[in-house]
Amino acid sequence: MRNSKRILISMGKAWKTLLLLSLLSLSLTIAHIQEKGEESDEESPTVAEEHNEFEGAFSSLDGMLQWAISHSDPTRLKEKAHDVQGLSADELMKLQLETKELVEKLKVPSDAELMQAAITDLNNSSLSLEDLHRALDDLLILVESIDNANGLNKLGGLVAVIRKLNSSELEIRTASAWILGKASQNNPVVQKQILELGALPNLMMMVKSSFTGEALKALYAVSAVISNNVDGQELFYSEAGDFLLQDVMSNSSTDVRLLRKSAILVADLAQCILENGKEEKLPFINDRIFLKSLVNLTASTDLDLQEKVLMAIRNLLQLTSTKELVSNDLWGLDEAMVKMRERLEDLMEDEHRRDYARDVESLRKEVELIFHSRLDKVT
Repeated sequence: MRNSKRILISMGKAWKTLLLLSLLSLSLTIAHIQEKGEESDEESPTVAEEHNEFEGAFSSLDGMLQWAISHSDPTRLKEKAHDVQGLSADELMKLQLETKELVEKLKVPSDAELMQAAITDLNNSSLSLEDLHRALDDLLILVESIDNANGLNKLGGLVAVIRKLNSSELEIRTASAWILGKASQNNPVVQKQILELGALPNLMMMVKSSFTGEALKALYAVSAVISNNVDGQELFYSEAGDFLLQDVMSNSSTDVRLLRKSAILVADLAQCILENGKEEKLPFINDRIFLKSLVNLTASTDLDLQEKVLMAIRNLLQLTSTKELVSNDLWGLDEAMVKMRERLEDLMEDEHRRDYARDVESLRKEVELIFHSRLDKVT
């Protein structure tokens, strides 16, 4: 049964389509068997074997899927699909009822059942490491659906996953953070649940991990949990989130992917304030070291990082609370923009990077224009 579930989960949303096509093939084959039975009183061993397999039901869902797929004739399926398009409403209804009956006979597990099985495994202290990985992989796929994500806490899934953040196994911690990030992405319901369960400080601590993969998934989860969530952002600041980002951005050995995610988070935090229309002072607005660390990233040779940093700076410049910083240019932005323009001009000579460099230059000009406009107003 576990392997059957694994097949369905790994196939994702596509499994239903394949299953229906396979059922169509199965129906055709059964009809073919019945026709041969009418023509001859004695069935060949192959046909009899196939007929018995169906009559006694398949020993497993794996067997059904493998049997149906192996007996599918692509040409015949295509012809059948074409025929279905010409069916009347009554004929189509009849076909749907027949298909529904076949699906019910197969007893395909629901997503809730699949999640419950995975959660039960997570709570099994005697489970092998391999099976534990498998259970986390299953949940990672299942929570992509917002309905599944919303139902995860009711099944005890969030508690089980959050508990695994303290695992001694690196990959278990990493997968658990990834699941929390996916489940809470653009999902206020799950964001609130994760915050109430106290997982945010743990995730923030994981961002400091010396293992890049763990740090990446943890920062992804932190960003997903506090995105457009005022309560989450307040907790993030109270847990010294600004210093966490500053440490990431000022460390010369930080992986560029982590730098990108940090810049995106800064941009999102500023954007959230702009969209809410409530100008609240961000903890790092008057922190010259923090802002200087952000601006210094414009010197990176990674165009993607440059773009993300420019987005963060652009959003920060639009906050009224940055007026003093603009007037004194405490973050050295003016000089950084000039140097950045020179580097981008060189990159635009490269035919492979020309288009992207032009896009980044366009964003750089926008940032420079906002900066000088603010500077003129202050002056």
